[in-house]
Amino acid sequence: MDLSHSQSSNLSLGFLSHTASVASSSPAPASNNRTQIADDSISFQIDSSFRDPLHPVPAIPLQLMEPQTENLKEENSGNDEKGSDDEEKVEEFRILGHSMCFKRKRECGDSQSSSSSSVKSSRGSYSDFESRRNAVRAWGNQSLQVADPDVFEIMEKEKQRQCKGIELIASENFVCRAVMEALGSHLTNKYSEGYSGARYYGGNEYIDEIETLCCERALAAFGLDSENWGVNVQPYSCTSANFAVYTGLLLPGDRIMGLDTPSGGNSSHGYYLPNGRKVSGASIFFESLAYKVNPQTGYIDFDKLEERALDFRPKILICGGSSYPREWDYARFRQIADKCGAVLLCDMAQISGLIAAKECASPFDHCDIVTSTTHKSLRGPRGGIIFYRKGSKPRKRGMLLNQGDGSDRYDFEDKINFAVFPALQGGPHNNHIAALAIALKQVATPEYKAYMQQVKKNAQALATALLRRSCRLVTGGTDNHLLLWDVRPLGLTGKNFEKVCELCHMTLNKVTTFDDNGTITPGGVRIGTPAMTSRGCLEADFETIAELLLRAAQIASSVQREHGKLPKSFLKGLENNKDIIELRTRVESFASQFAMPGFDV
Repeated sequence: MDLSHSQSSNLSLGFLSHTASVASSSPAPASNNRTQIADDSISFQIDSSFRDPLHPVPAIPLQLMEPQTENLKEENSGNDEKGSDDEEKVEEFRILGHSMCFKRKRECGDSQSSSSSSVKSSRGSYSDFESRRNAVRAWGNQSLQVADPDVFEIMEKEKQRQCKGIELIASENFVCRAVMEALGSHLTNKYSEGYSGARYYGGNEYIDEIETLCCERALAAFGLDSENWGVNVQPYSCTSANFAVYTGLLLPGDRIMGLDTPSGGNSSHGYYLPNGRKVSGASIFFESLAYKVNPQTGYIDFDKLEERALDFRPKILICGGSSYPREWDYARFRQIADKCGAVLLCDMAQISGLIAAKECASPFDHCDIVTSTTHKSLRGPRGGIIFYRKGSKPRKRGMLLNQGDGSDRYDFEDKINFAVFPALQGGPHNNHIAALAIALKQVATPEYKAYMQQVKKNAQALATALLRRSCRLVTGGTDNHLLLWDVRPLGLTGKNFEKVCELCHMTLNKVTTFDDNGTITPGGVRIGTPAMTSRGCLEADFETIAELLLRAAQIASSVQREHGKLPKSFLKGLENNKDIIELRTRVESFASQFAMPGFDV
């Protein structure tokens, strides 16, 4: 092998043993398991135990420089003369006791300067690392106001809207500070697909503890025995929870039956527009048929429900809705479900808090599966929850004690859990589950029961105040936290009245109602009391709220008379309206008296 002083060192030690040596002209004998590779003037040994027999190791040329004392002195002398202007220098080093040398670019004019430059370079690299590390730290620890002033400003406006407004949407509430702290916590960083004890990722031991605790508290909040009931706290919403139940228990195209959305039901129970368009995923993937309320009374017509159920034969019969102000007759639903062979599902999203506080009838005595949101009357974070029966099924009526082997058991648990994950969702929102655990702990306290009792008292006070002023309420009142106000006798539509209230900083939502001929029209609004009760409002305060609502109705009627009911002209009449500005001032003055949970420091 020809070794030239001009070649750079190119040493590869991938398969070399620890005994590389300069060889003589005659090849050295191989010993034991070592293989000798020789090339003219250099040989070294390779340990065959490190070699793949299918891929022989080729000879690797070592492009080294033999030490030449005289030349080295001459070059060093030349370098001394050139000083710092010289671009290259020759350095001597040793490998396994053999002297070698190579050329590299000079960093300074002499060896002392080179050493100093090396230290500076090292310090410079360290400084660069620290600079980049600090940049990451600075980015990760910025406040929202600094990191994104635009979003911060919008959020501050929303906070002021909530503080200065009257919140009357039945499905909204204000969470406590502890729930908000959990939602904005480090738990959002952890990914944890799967369930407690069976995760797809490591590092979930504490996440398992939180989810297990949340499940235990969920059962305790509703007085359920873990031997007979199970719970899944991972759904992202009640709509997700309902669809998981359908996915787990049904095949595509199977039949479900729930309350008609215009009658106060929920679209996640199946809904078609009048033109036949399928709105809900429940109607897209399954066949749905709705039952309705009596248009004259507003109550569920159970006779027609039973007749339709026996004809339709749904696999799942659903009770529960979004805008039904009366109690649900779960026993009657159970009878109908048994007659048509259906699983009975209750969606208690609106009234779950009242049920937990025993201020409304419980569905758990009669239903097979119960779903709910967690952020409405329950006053927790936004999410969903599924309760399902487990264990042995009760014997059917008429069955003798010696009939059957008692092995008929509910099979909901595995089917529903698999539908939630992995069929429909990915990793659960751990910060939401922790926040739910906090809310469920509060649900089990006497203070929460007192809160729910006040919610009902406030709803009754508001209903009484409106009825006393000759307002028309669907069903004539309420048994829970919400009421439906039919504003058609005032000459209004629900949409126009909702808009005027919004401009006056009172939020509620329009709903459909039935006229005397059974035709559906957007002629009403839905009003709920949980949110303002959470801020500290009592019966007398809802008397004041009734007066403010009636004033908004008068303004809406006045604008309609002057500009008409059509949206474009009606909205034009609301611009710079002095009556609206005056009422908004009254509303803000009233609402500002009450603290905002979580911000009352």
